[in-house]
Amino acid sequence: MEPTANRKMVTKLLFRLLPVQVLLVAVGSVNSIVSSFFASNYVGIDAMTAVGLYSPLNMLISSVSTILVGGSVILCGRYMGENRQEKMQGVFSLQLALSVLIATVFTLLLLLAGAFDLTGFLTGDRAVRPLLNRFLLGQSIGVLPFMLGSSFASFLSLENRGKRTLLASLIYIVVNVLLNLLFVRVMRLEALGLALASSLGMWVFMGVQAQYYLSGRSHLRFSPGRLAWGESRDVFRIGLPGALCNLYQTARGLIVNRLLGVFVGSAGISAFAAANNLLTFVWALPAGMLAVSRMLISVSIGEEDRQTLTDVMRIMFNRFIPLMCAVSAAVIFCAVPLTRIFYSDAAQPVFSMTAWGFRILPLCMPLSVICMHFTCYGQVSGKQGLVHLTGLVDGVIAVAGFTALLIPSVGMNSVYIANVLNGVVTTLLFFGYACLKNRRLPRNMEELMVIPADFGAPEGARMDLSIRSLDDVVKVSQQVQSFCLSRGIDGRRAYLAGLSMEEMAGNIVDHGFTKDCKRHSVDVRVVHKDDDIILRIKDDCVPFDPGERRALAEGADPAGNIGIRMVFKIARDVQYQNILGLNVLTLRI
Repeated sequence: MEPTANRKMVTKLLFRLLPVQVLLVAVGSVNSIVSSFFASNYVGIDAMTAVGLYSPLNMLISSVSTILVGGSVILCGRYMGENRQEKMQGVFSLQLALSVLIATVFTLLLLLAGAFDLTGFLTGDRAVRPLLNRFLLGQSIGVLPFMLGSSFASFLSLENRGKRTLLASLIYIVVNVLLNLLFVRVMRLEALGLALASSLGMWVFMGVQAQYYLSGRSHLRFSPGRLAWGESRDVFRIGLPGALCNLYQTARGLIVNRLLGVFVGSAGISAFAAANNLLTFVWALPAGMLAVSRMLISVSIGEEDRQTLTDVMRIMFNRFIPLMCAVSAAVIFCAVPLTRIFYSDAAQPVFSMTAWGFRILPLCMPLSVICMHFTCYGQVSGKQGLVHLTGLVDGVIAVAGFTALLIPSVGMNSVYIANVLNGVVTTLLFFGYACLKNRRLPRNMEELMVIPADFGAPEGARMDLSIRSLDDVVKVSQQVQSFCLSRGIDGRRAYLAGLSMEEMAGNIVDHGFTKDCKRHSVDVRVVHKDDDIILRIKDDCVPFDPGERRALAEGADPAGNIGIRMVFKIARDVQYQNILGLNVLTLRI
C-alpha cells in the first residue's frame, strides 16, 4: 500500500472523530465561558476574580481526571491492538471505580474549604473571599459527574459512539445557560448560583452518556468481578506524564495569580481570567486534535504499526497546524468584540488588558499542537523522562519564569508573551531531543519521532498494500503469495495466504463498498513473524464481523458464505475488531 493511501484513510478517520472530541473538550470551556459571562455582567468584577482564583483548583481536578482517562484509554488502545478483550473490560471497570473514589475525596475537600473559610492560601481580599467560598460549595457537587462524564466520553469514542457524547454536550450547554439565568439573574444567588448551574448541568451531561452503558448494548461494561486493581499502577504510570503539564499548570496558575496581584492588581486577575476562560473554547480544538490522535497512536503502538504512527504526526503538521493557525488568526482579528462579551466600558483598564490577551495568547496555540502530540507519543511509547521534562518546562518553568522576568517592566502583557515564548521553547526541546538521539538533524518523520529501529516487523518482513477495486484484489493476492515465497514459506501456505486475502478483501469490495456512496479502500498488511504469516485487513466500511456471519450460517445452506467458512478452516487464528469505526480483521496462516 502506498503511504499516501493509508494516510488518506487515517486523515478521514481523524477528521470524522474530531468534531465530537472538540465538542467534548468544549463542554468544560462552555462552563467557564458561561460562568465568566454571568459573573462579569450580573455579579461584578469581584465574582470574576473568584472564578479566576478557582481556576488552578479546577486545573488540579482536571489533571487527575486526565491521568485516569489518559492512562486507561491508552491501555485499552494497546489491548485493542493486541485483541485482548478481557484486559479491556478490566481496565474499563477499574477506571470508573477510581474516578468515583477520587471524585469523592475532591468533593469533601471543596466542601470543607468553602464551609470553613479555608481559602486564605488563594486570596486575602476580604471582598472576594466570601464569593470564592460560596463558589467552591457549588462546584463541589459537580466533581463526580465531571470525572465520570470525561471517562464515558473517551470510552464512547473507542466504541464508535461519539454521537451520544455530541448529544450530551449540546444538552449540557442548553441546561447550563438556563440554570445560570435562573440561579444568577432571577434568584440572584451570585457566586453560588454560578457554580450550581455548571455542577447540575454536568450531572445531566454524565447521565445522558451513562444511559448507553446501563442499556446493556455497550461492548465495555462495568463489572466488580473484573476490576483489575493490579492495573492501577500502569494507569497512573502511563497517565501521569501526560497530565503532569496540567498539574504543573496548577502551580503555574497560583504563581501567575500572585504576580498579577502584586504588580497589576485584581483587575489583572480578572482580565486574565476573562481572556483565558473564553480561549478555553478555542483550546478545545487542539485538545480535540490530541484526543483523536491519542487513540490512533495507542492502537498503532499496540499493533506495532509504524506507518500509521508516522502518518498521524504528518497529518498533525500538514492539516492540524494550518487549521489551528487560521483559527488563531480569527481570534486575534476579533479581539475587541470578544472583550465586549465581558466588559462593555472600553475606558476601564480591565478592558484593554483583556483585549491584549485575545491578541497575544492565540499565537501560542499552533505551537501547543506540536507539543501536545509529541508529549502524547512520548507518553505512549515509554519516553517518560522526556515527557516529565517537557511537562516541567511547559507547565511551570517557562511561563512562570518569563512572567516573573518581564512583569516589572512590561506589566500585564508579560503573562501573555510568556505563553508564546513557552511554545517556542517546548518545540525546540523536542527538536533538540531528536537531534541528540540521532546525532544529526532529523531527516524524516521517523527520526523526528525517534522511533526505535526494532519497532514492528523489519521492513523486509512486512508488506503494505491498498485495494480500491475488484481488479486490485487479484493483483494483491498474487503479491501476497509472492511475498510469502520470497520469505521462504512453502508453496502451499503461500497459496492459502493469498487465497484467504483474496476471499476476505473481495468480500469487503463486493459488499462493503456498495453500502453507501462514499469512496472506500482496503488496507492490507502482510507480516512474516515467528514462522507465522499474519494478514491484517483494515477497511472503513460499515461494521462487519465475519465470525458472526459464519455463526449465523452454521446449519443453514451449505453453499452459503462458503468463502468465509473456508478462510476460518485455513487460518490458525481469526480475530475481528471494530476500532474507532474501522473494521480490523487479523488472520494467522
